[in-house]
Amino acid sequence: MSRLRRLLVPAALVSVVAGGLAAPASAAPAVACDTTSTPFSYVVLYQPGSPQFVVDAELRAKCGAKVGYYPEIGVAVASSRNADFAQRIGVNRAYSGGKDVASQAARVSARSAVRELEATQRVAGDGDLSAQQWDMRAIHAPEANKVNQGSRSVTVGVLDSGIDAKHPALAKAVDASSSAGCVTGAPDRTPASWAPTNSDHGTHVAGTIAGKDAARGFTGIAPGVRLASVKVVNDDGYIFPEAAVCGFVWAAQHGFRVTNNSYYIDPGMFYCSREPGDSAAYEAVRRAVVYSTHRGVLNVAAAGNSGFDVTKQTTDPNRPHPVDSSCGILPKAIDGVVTVSSVGYQGTKSSFSNFGAISVTAPGGDFAQLPPTGSGEGCPLSTIFDGGYGTKCGTSMASPHVAGVAALLASRHPFASPRILTGLLEAEADPVACDAAECSGAARDNSYYGHGLVNALDAVR
Repeated sequence: MSRLRRLLVPAALVSVVAGGLAAPASAAPAVACDTTSTPFSYVVLYQPGSPQFVVDAELRAKCGAKVGYYPEIGVAVASSRNADFAQRIGVNRAYSGGKDVASQAARVSARSAVRELEATQRVAGDGDLSAQQWDMRAIHAPEANKVNQGSRSVTVGVLDSGIDAKHPALAKAVDASSSAGCVTGAPDRTPASWAPTNSDHGTHVAGTIAGKDAARGFTGIAPGVRLASVKVVNDDGYIFPEAAVCGFVWAAQHGFRVTNNSYYIDPGMFYCSREPGDSAAYEAVRRAVVYSTHRGVLNVAAAGNSGFDVTKQTTDPNRPHPVDSSCGILPKAIDGVVTVSSVGYQGTKSSFSNFGAISVTAPGGDFAQLPPTGSGEGCPLSTIFDGGYGTKCGTSMASPHVAGVAALLASRHPFASPRILTGLLEAEADPVACDAAECSGAARDNSYYGHGLVNALDAVR
C-alpha cells in the first residue's frame, strides 16, 4: 500500500491561505457559533509555513478554536462545537475522527476483536522468566545482548497508551524529558499526560524493546537505549489523526531515531486520499510521517490483526465505504514506514496477521502455535501494570521486536538515515519462504513475511 506522494496543496487551500493573509486577527464569524453542543477535535490542512495568525483568524471566523498548530507541515488541530465546521473549512481540508465515531455509534467496530486478541494473560509467581522468552530466542536477542545492548544516545518513541515508568524493568529506560502526551493533538509534557491509565498495551510494547529486570531474568531486545512515552491512545482506546500527527512531529523535533506504532488510526481502518474528509486525515498524517522521516526518524508499524491481504481489500471492516488503491491503513500505508507482520512459535504467519505490503516479520504469537511445556505461552511475554509480567498476542507485539532491532542498528550506525536502517533491517533478516497458497513472492520478499524474520544478532555484529 506504500506509495510516493508529493506534498499536496489543493488549489482551494492556496486561495484560502492567501486570502487569510489580509484577514484581521480579530475576524469574527459571519453567523453565531454553537456554544452548547459537544466539541470535537479536527485536523485542518494549511499550506506549510502559513503564519499562525492566518490560522487563528480563519478558525475563529468559522467557529473553531486552535488546539495546536504545526507550521512545518501546515497542519492545525482545532476544536469546534459546530456540526458543520468541516463544511465551513472545506471537507478536503478538515476531518474529525471523534465526530465520525460519535455519528456511527451503532456500527460494529473491529476494536472489540483487537482488544480481545491483545488481552493480557498475567504470569504468576516470582521465578526466572528467561525460559519463557521464546520470542527473543527466535530473533537471537540473547546472543545480541552479549555483544551490544544498545546506546543511550538512541531514543525509541513508543507511540501508544503510555509507559509505566515505575515498572522495575523500565524505570531506567524511560526518559521523562523526551516523553509527552499527544491525545489532544498538542504535546503535554506533564508526567500524568504520558502515563498509562487503563491500558497496559504501551507498557507491554516498551518491555519488548528495552526492558531489563535482572531479578526476574527478563530482558528486552535493546535494554541499553532510551524509551520515550508518547501517549496517543485515549481512554476509550482510540488513536485519532490529531494524536498521531502530534506524536510524529514530537518524535521529529526531539531527536528520536525510531518510533514504534502498534496501532491503526481510528476510526478507519482504511483512509482514502481521494475521499472527502478522509483526504484531510490521510494528508495530515502523511505530512507528519514524511516530516519525521526527513528528520531522521525510522517509523515501524504493525500490519494489523484482521487476517487479510491489505493490497486486495475492497471494503473497510470499520466504516461502510469502498476501498481501492487510493486507500491505506495509517500510518503503515505511508512511504518509508516499516510494516511488520506476525509469526507464532513455529515461525509461520500468525492466523490473525494481515499480509501484503510487508517489510519484515517478527514474533507476535499465535494461540495455535504453542511452545513446549516450560517455554512459555503462545503469546510473547513482556511487562504489564503493577510491576508484573504477562503475555499478549498481536502484530502489536511483533512490531516492537522490529523497533528493538532497529534501535540496535541505530546504535551501531549512529549516522545512518532511516532509509539505510530499513535496508539493513531487510538485508539482515532471515528469509522465510511462502508456506500457503495465498502467499506470493520469493523467500527474500513475499506477501507473508516480507524480507524475512528480523535478526538481532546480525544487527550488532
